[in-house]
Amino acid sequence: MKKIISQIKSFIKETDKILLFLCTLISALGIVLVSSATNSGDSLFSRDAKVMLLAVVVGITGALIISVIDYNFIVRLWPIIAGVCILLMFLLFIPGVGVGPPERPDAKTWIVLGSTGLYFQPSELVKIGFIITFAVHIDTVRDNLNSLKNIILLCMHAATPCLLVLISGDMGSALIFIFIFIIMLFSAGIQLKYFAIGGLLVAAALPVAWKYVLTSIQKDRILAIINPEEYPDIIYQQQQGLNAIKSGGLFGKGLFNGTYTKIVPENENDMIFSVIGEELGLVGCVLTLLLFIAIVIKIIRIGKKSSDNMLILLCTGVASMIASQVIINIGMCLQLLPVIGITLPFLSAGGSSNLCIYIAIGLILSLYRHTQEKEIVNFRVKNISTPFD
Repeated sequence: MKKIISQIKSFIKETDKILLFLCTLISALGIVLVSSATNSGDSLFSRDAKVMLLAVVVGITGALIISVIDYNFIVRLWPIIAGVCILLMFLLFIPGVGVGPPERPDAKTWIVLGSTGLYFQPSELVKIGFIITFAVHIDTVRDNLNSLKNIILLCMHAATPCLLVLISGDMGSALIFIFIFIIMLFSAGIQLKYFAIGGLLVAAALPVAWKYVLTSIQKDRILAIINPEEYPDIIYQQQQGLNAIKSGGLFGKGLFNGTYTKIVPENENDMIFSVIGEELGLVGCVLTLLLFIAIVIKIIRIGKKSSDNMLILLCTGVASMIASQVIINIGMCLQLLPVIGITLPFLSAGGSSNLCIYIAIGLILSLYRHTQEKEIVNFRVKNISTPFD
């Protein structure tokens, strides 16, 4: 019994309680906000809120389980992780398995989970798989990182998940992969000249992408930001979301008292920030942003405290994933960026996003746990004869 109690104490001591608390706090806020956004008056918790609650509970449990696994063991599984991620993406293209949102029937972004009525978005899990495999790739070539050969191979590595999610119709996730790719390379110490060359190549490719890659709806969403009067139907969602945020004033109208948010399309998903703005006001928006900043900084600090290159890369990858999604999602809600289907981590409804974000947090908790200094055990060996007796 004493051994079990000791193990529990050790488990609690070696868990990053601050990070876990911050994540749990913002998830609790998310469940309440989704309940408010989808409340029809029949019950306090809508189906979306219940699915989110279940995903968060399972996610936190999974994160704690992952945290006791040595991250070195997880990293050594990179070939399996890469294979599973590629398999999940290919499943999307099987007829009857992959489906898209109602407004994008041509897209294949979710896997139907039988007759449960639930869906799983593979790209959410593939982001984590990419962070792990890309960290392994960078760490493997770190002694000759800036050679042209390694730069090309790293670009090809990143291009694989980007192209797969792009073909499936998920441009938002493709953009997140690009952000993770850039920030992890910058953190690893890639020479700036390569970023400059990359920027020039992207600029040169933009006209081609506009003509041959972007769909008509994606083009309209970009043009609607520039000239909203010409695209009233396209910009409607963002305008209503922005009106909701403005109507909240300093302290908001109070939870479950929003009026604008009830007519904002996807108010529980992509536009959840509009619910914060209307019901919790400017103060609520600022506090929410501070929570995100605290989580990202906490993850980065875990990496900075270590001399292990792999650990630093993994922390950078997860932090950049969360930060880029926050920036893009809030930019959409403020009508600064086009709508591209990016959820707000911890806050938006959806089982896939909430479950997978906690898998990433579990990885960070593992990094934290296995870099803590262990207590020195005082013991004495008996019945051993030595020349020094």
